[in-house]
Amino acid sequence: SLMIARGFRESTIHSGRQYQQHNTDDKKHSHKKHSSKSESTMVQKIDNYIHGAFVPPAADKYMDVHNPADGSVIAQVALSGPEDVEKAVESASKAFKTWSKMTMKARVAIMLKFHALVNEHAKTLADMIVKENGKNVNEALADVAKGNETLEYACSLPQLAQGRTLQVSSQVHCRDKRVSLGVVASIVPFNFPLMVPFWTMPIALVMGNTMILKPSEKVPMTMGYVADLMKQAGVPDGVFTMVQGTKDAVQAIMEHDAVKAVTFVGSSPIAKLVATKCRALNKRCTALGGAKNHLVALEDCEVQGAASDICVSFAGCAGQRCMAASVLLLPPGSHHDELLEKLVAKAAAI
Repeated sequence: SLMIARGFRESTIHSGRQYQQHNTDDKKHSHKKHSSKSESTMVQKIDNYIHGAFVPPAADKYMDVHNPADGSVIAQVALSGPEDVEKAVESASKAFKTWSKMTMKARVAIMLKFHALVNEHAKTLADMIVKENGKNVNEALADVAKGNETLEYACSLPQLAQGRTLQVSSQVHCRDKRVSLGVVASIVPFNFPLMVPFWTMPIALVMGNTMILKPSEKVPMTMGYVADLMKQAGVPDGVFTMVQGTKDAVQAIMEHDAVKAVTFVGSSPIAKLVATKCRALNKRCTALGGAKNHLVALEDCEVQGAASDICVSFAGCAGQRCMAASVLLLPPGSHHDELLEKLVAKAAAI
């Protein structure tokens, strides 16, 4: 079940620079009269999050963020470059020295507080996802819930990552243990603004690493709010850092010597480029691209339920998810004509 936020907090508070007001003269002409009025418009600035504070990019350049439902501009996101990445790495490297020396139990205690805050603010986060990503509110709430599941898993790591010791001869013991790498980076896509960053971030932090996140420039608002929640939970400054931007930011992150590992989720062509670049630099990398997902409907399937599930599979989140069905296989069987009829009817009704 989802725990919905008891108190709604406006999204305007999550950015360090928050809103800037611009006064503009809007002169409107008509056949009957000429009038002018002064309007105050608010544009949300989504800045980098470095050492516990939102800071503007070095070049002071931004690009518009659009609401996909109506095309309106809902924010402006920072365009970062090597100078901004350098500041982020410096902060993360400094924080690593103390964060990695804490016990895993102490790190988990902070992440448990963070988990509770994500639950408390689930509705607010979901509303942001709807606004910047376009999925419906139920899908957005599921985005938050699935992300928080990974956070729950990360909080169990003291029991799962204990290491092993084996006596292999009378005076020889073999031991394996997990050691923090240092500064790691995660480059994430637009389709799940919270869930995909949570695939890596909670686990990396509990294991003693510090992380630089590069959100999609299309959906930067949600993780900006998450950064505020992490601050409230007690995550030390520099442990979690966020650099906004596009190709220049990604390139600088991959090429920085202090970044020990990179994860990427996105299109297959870009995943291949990221993996090739990181391996050329002898840098650990996990790069996930697209896939073809095949469904098989056997002759004994429950037709009504199968038709509903297949339709949800390929059409949910507008098909913008890794597990969206792309191929349906129908081995010879008595129910296939009925299944196809129901499936076509459901698809036509979307």
